[in-house]
Amino acid sequence: MAQAQQFYGVHSERPFFGELCEFMISEPIVVQVLEGEDAIAKNREVMGATNPADADAGTIRKEFALSIGENSVHGSDAPETAAEEIAFFFSGLELVG
Repeated sequence: MAQAQQFYGVHSERPFFGELCEFMISEPIVVQVLEGEDAIAKNREVMGATNPADADAGTIRKEFALSIGENSVHGSDAPETAAEEIAFFFSGLELVG
């Protein structure tokens, strides 16, 4: 639980924080780093809108999310947050490319 609370600490004052952290520890996760031209924007297109009801057909959230809070996928929204999030899960030695 502590790791989820630390990762989502930016949301700690929001009413959904506890539910978010509980959801994040409810099942195993897969963490990956994607790189390439416009990787963040392209990944966010594949993920779909945060609210699965608003997500386009064929996106991860439209196909697999249960709700806004249980939206099945997380992706960085900017290079700065990507750098922080990557460093949270990976050492520099674990990354190639």
